[in-house]
Amino acid sequence: MNTTTKQQGGVIVALLLLIVMLSAAGYWLWHDYQRFRSAPLQISGLGVNFQVKPGTSLIEVAKDLSEKGILRQPFYLRALALDMGVSTKIKAGEYMILAKTTPVMLLDQLVRGKVLEYSLTLIEGWTFKQALAAVRIHPMIVQTLMSLSTEQIMDRLGHAGVYPEGRFFPDTYLFPRGTTDAEILKRAYQRMEKVLAQEWRERAQGLPIKTPYEALILASIVEKETGVADERKQVAGVFTRRLQKRMRLQTDPTVIYGMGESYDGNIRRKDLRTDTPYNTYVHAGLTPTPIALPGREAIHAALHPADGDALYFVATGQGGHYFSATLKEHNQAVQKYQINRNKH
Repeated sequence: MNTTTKQQGGVIVALLLLIVMLSAAGYWLWHDYQRFRSAPLQISGLGVNFQVKPGTSLIEVAKDLSEKGILRQPFYLRALALDMGVSTKIKAGEYMILAKTTPVMLLDQLVRGKVLEYSLTLIEGWTFKQALAAVRIHPMIVQTLMSLSTEQIMDRLGHAGVYPEGRFFPDTYLFPRGTTDAEILKRAYQRMEKVLAQEWRERAQGLPIKTPYEALILASIVEKETGVADERKQVAGVFTRRLQKRMRLQTDPTVIYGMGESYDGNIRRKDLRTDTPYNTYVHAGLTPTPIALPGREAIHAALHPADGDALYFVATGQGGHYFSATLKEHNQAVQKYQINRNKH
């Protein structure tokens, strides 16, 4: 065998060895990549908060995850995204990456924009002032209305000249970081319009209220009079019959609302005689505006009042009310549940 032949043989052997090594490396990389797809990310505890800023590329996301020790191999994540066809489809936002999340699950989360959500609850019976205060103290809501008056806020929301009381639906609202106060209030306003419209279309016949806004007013009074679900329709029934008979509603929550900041937790005789637009001991009919945020149940009750003959009710001191058809019976109930109890 000559020298040239020996050299050729050595080259062939070297090439074969190289092919074997590359094949082995490729096989190992392929298996490592397959393990990567389904292996949980390196997350300690229950989860980790991770933010993707607007304009961030997948390469930058992979690098950031790697630097935080969450992702073992950033190159694999980019390869996986190419396989899934989502390299350019990730969405900005704040994410909670839970323990046991795999790379496939992570990309699905980023592509679907399943961002971390916070909550704000507006309580039934709150005034607009209380609701606005809750929005303003929430640490995750961006404040853009802080320096504005009530009138300016309604103008900013696109409802110039609208009195805000009762216009915002009490509910729990979920939202991502960066949501503004205006966005939350717009959602609550639109939700109330939708609920009120639905309930108005299905209202009972023969009611003494003629418009959805009057229904909103009555519902707010019902909301403030009782927190007992089973009593709402009974209370609405009393107010409906009093309106039909042109009797004054004579309900304390309207007096309290009319007192404003001067209310100190007690209603005195002089307060019942003080002439404010909201004093239903002085003025007949409904109040000029709602006095609180009514929930769906209160709106439904106002539009579906219970039948009966009761024209009066008094708090029993146990969370509920005693209903009476005559003034004599009502006075006896007041003596039993209010005056005698207050003596003890």
